[in-house]
Amino acid sequence: MPFSKLGLSAPFLATIEKSGYAAPYPIQTAAIPAILAGKDVLGIAQTGSGKTAGFVLPILQQFQQKPAARNRHIKALVLVPTRELAVQVGSVFQLFSENLPRPVKSLAVFGGVSINPQMMKLQGVEILIATPGRLLDLMAHNALYLSDVDVLVLDEADKMLNLGFQEEMHRIFAALPALRQNLLFSATLGKDVHTITEMLLRQPVRIEITPEAEHVELIKQVAYRVTDERKGPLLRYLIKEQNLQQVLVFTSSVYKADGVVHKLKTNGVVALALHSQKSQGARTDALRYFKSGEINVLVATDLASRGIDIPTLPVVINYELPRSPKDFIHRIGRTGRAGATGLAISFVTPQDEEHFRVIQKKMGQWVDMVETEGWNLRGY
Repeated sequence: MPFSKLGLSAPFLATIEKSGYAAPYPIQTAAIPAILAGKDVLGIAQTGSGKTAGFVLPILQQFQQKPAARNRHIKALVLVPTRELAVQVGSVFQLFSENLPRPVKSLAVFGGVSINPQMMKLQGVEILIATPGRLLDLMAHNALYLSDVDVLVLDEADKMLNLGFQEEMHRIFAALPALRQNLLFSATLGKDVHTITEMLLRQPVRIEITPEAEHVELIKQVAYRVTDERKGPLLRYLIKEQNLQQVLVFTSSVYKADGVVHKLKTNGVVALALHSQKSQGARTDALRYFKSGEINVLVATDLASRGIDIPTLPVVINYELPRSPKDFIHRIGRTGRAGATGLAISFVTPQDEEHFRVIQKKMGQWVDMVETEGWNLRGY
């Protein structure tokens, strides 16, 4: 079904065509008409499924028929777990806000940066994308009011609950009007998410999109058996010998991410780290440089990886395995998108082998293991 059949008006269709969207993703086909009809929506879908445009487009169209909001009285609130996702969602609102008959101002706010510039930018904002902590900070400063919110969106609700935002979200919910449209998106529907769903949603339209676990078969995977001390040389060997131009490397800690970047730079590989200890400016710059090709390697932790969405990312490397098989699937799902080929590489130490077997079993796919003991990595 084309975008033109989903109930979107001409200005949106023109921007969609200009942006190169060929056809709607399944979640967009299901969510856009439901949201335009004013229904609550429960979307079970992974990052990268197209859900952001699936709620951005109908919300903006709804606003074309609404009067302008009172100053600092937010009309649509989108709650997200991380700064990177806030920026990403904000950029989608900005993209589809171009050339609208009634201009709609949106703003992304998050912690880690000064609150004063954000308070000043709230003038005239109708759609706010926020992390829970920063939103509560702004509310405490009387910088905005939620009493007029018509639409509430929880994006990646499972991650917000896993990161311990339950108390903050309940405080935010208490400040919202009882009558509003609620849109909740989550990769999974665990116990905590189910509780929030029961509390928030009224006869929701339920949409479930094939999870990444079912299309990992489209991603070529390979694992290298390697000792801890040889991981660094092996990483640099693969990057140089295979001439890898854009590589997303995952580590399990901030300390390890910084160490990997230091060694890469020392050996002539252009790299930056992306993790929670970096300033927001440094994180934004790292993502921009990586997407534009100014750096070859981005080394990220799982938390910081939320919001990394590069349709044609060719290679992902698990320098360290994550604890959760779900996080493993999320990591490798950064590649092999939009019909492009993708390669996912995992480094497996002897101590990791049992855990890697569990990951493969949960994933439903077995990965070829390459022995590296006899490889000459001297000089890398």
